[in-house]
Amino acid sequence: MADKRPIRTDVPHSARIWNYWLGGRDYYEADRLAGEAAVAGYPEIKTLAMQSRQFLIRVVRYLAAEAGVRQFLDIGTGLPTMQNTHEVAQSAAPDSRIVYVDNDPLVLAHARALLVNTTDEGVTTYLEADFNDPEMILADARHVLNFGKPIAIMYIGVLGHARSYDQVRRVVNTMMDGVPSGSYLALYDGATDDKAYVRMCENYAKTGGVPYIPRSSAEITGIFDGLELVEPGVVPINHWRTDDAAEGVRGASAWGGVGRKP
Repeated sequence: MADKRPIRTDVPHSARIWNYWLGGRDYYEADRLAGEAAVAGYPEIKTLAMQSRQFLIRVVRYLAAEAGVRQFLDIGTGLPTMQNTHEVAQSAAPDSRIVYVDNDPLVLAHARALLVNTTDEGVTTYLEADFNDPEMILADARHVLNFGKPIAIMYIGVLGHARSYDQVRRVVNTMMDGVPSGSYLALYDGATDDKAYVRMCENYAKTGGVPYIPRSSAEITGIFDGLELVEPGVVPINHWRTDDAAEGVRGASAWGGVGRKP
């Protein structure tokens, strides 16, 4: 597959900034500057970056090891870092099939090199598509996944890039309408309960990068309407299946959960 667009190095990109926050090396000067500016205004963002990766790991492990899911559609993949979806899923269930979806040329270049199958039984591949085009994603994913069996649809911190909440609901509803009963939705997004975090997002929008819009916890919960929420429901991501809530650890400025399609 040939990349259709050049890699812009002069404009910060959220996937590369998250790579910077997570201690990776796949970013440019514009990303480093935007990342450092964010840390200066909201030092907790590096902790949130780690919490988001840990949330992904717990979610995928739950889906593969406990819920019996063997198919994953990870939309808005971002740059490969530690413990990617296919590594976690295939370590729990070697026959897992993972399709990554992203539309950033740098992400796709790294996907070719690094998102390599970890077992003989499983499948790991990627699609070039925008999460705002769920119809295209569903059509292309049918070449790899069996739509007669449950599929886990994952949006890990990406739906804040949608232009509006109505667009978020349309995208997610279209995806969930396209997968069978017993499928799962797993997602988190930044929330509006921390004003310093909201300010950081507003400042990022001024850099020329694609704006990221935090949603209220009620809005994030509303994305799961019609699904059966897995305990403990939609909560701060560091409270999802951890001891943090019981121990009184402050909730992250991001809420997420997992829901099952009846």
